[in-house]
Amino acid sequence: MSGIYIHVPFCRKKCSYCDFHFSTSFSSYRSQMIAAISDELKERLIELGSTEPQTIYFGGGTPSLLERDELKALLQPIFDYYTQEQFTEITLEANPEDITKKSLANWKELGINRLSIGIQSFKEFDLAWMNRAHTLEESRKCVDLAQKVGFTSISLDLMYGLPELTFKEWEQHIDEIIAFDVNHISAYCLTVEKGTLLAKKVHTKIVSIPDEEYSIAQYKMLVSKLKSVGIQQYEISNFAKKGCQSIHNSNYWSGQKFVGVGPSAHSFDGRTRRWNIANNTKYIKKMDWYEEEVLSNNEQWNEYILTRLRTIKGINLEELKNLFQLDNSFLQTKEMYIRQNWLVEEDKCIKLTQEGQLRADYIASEFFRV
Repeated sequence: MSGIYIHVPFCRKKCSYCDFHFSTSFSSYRSQMIAAISDELKERLIELGSTEPQTIYFGGGTPSLLERDELKALLQPIFDYYTQEQFTEITLEANPEDITKKSLANWKELGINRLSIGIQSFKEFDLAWMNRAHTLEESRKCVDLAQKVGFTSISLDLMYGLPELTFKEWEQHIDEIIAFDVNHISAYCLTVEKGTLLAKKVHTKIVSIPDEEYSIAQYKMLVSKLKSVGIQQYEISNFAKKGCQSIHNSNYWSGQKFVGVGPSAHSFDGRTRRWNIANNTKYIKKMDWYEEEVLSNNEQWNEYILTRLRTIKGINLEELKNLFQLDNSFLQTKEMYIRQNWLVEEDKCIKLTQEGQLRADYIASEFFRV
């Protein structure tokens, strides 16, 4: 299985915490960008070869800003090359303010069958300092509207570890998102990224970020409450009802091939990684617009460890042994973290415990080869 990722670098407003590649002043070259992404799709679909893609994912940026004809222009090259019916999952990231009866009808008509909606918070104070474009009322209405129109596969994004977010408020957020009865939830801890407005406000002490222990406690509350209603964690930041995991993102974590198009998009075929330039003008003009690297054996090992360890399935030791040589260093590190209760070994797989999930990147790095 493989997937196609389409990066749409347009946003209505700049969220204070976001360091993804996007522009809020794109009206003068909007049509050129759509044409450039469409052209890249036509050129690169052949790279997937005999591995027919199963998923399409529109990310950004804010792809829900696109008009029907713009989305159609990006889907058409794919449907000209493959049959639309072979795509099990076509996801569109959407912001609440863009979700209307008309837009929902357009998306369904185009074949989009999964929405990933950026709620982030059910607190007006948070939406204000985040500089989000939607209101609390829009957050609550958009999910109901999407369900009434017939979208059955919906993922909602939430954030925790936010300034002045109390445990009671966080619990209310979780309860509210459970009440929507969607089949997928993604939850991310706020991180202060260099160069963002949030970083500046934290540095100047305008905004105060809660300490790590506070955020960890909110994370544990999230995992516990979702589990109690049958929503299982299948990756550190992702939760789903049985059988409703994101196919596209699951393929990332299992090392499947994918092609990414659009400025700043990444591609990976198991051995070669490619990334497009995060510059809209150069991307449109195709000026030194991408770079590639072939991963060494050690880098392929590191990639495998980092992605598999994030998932509920963990690392299959038999598969790992077949792909790479296992040395004493790996075995010693594994046993050390099992003793610390950060890892557990079950059914010939090693998996993170809940305590281990809090240190996932660190533990993965301890297995890295250089």
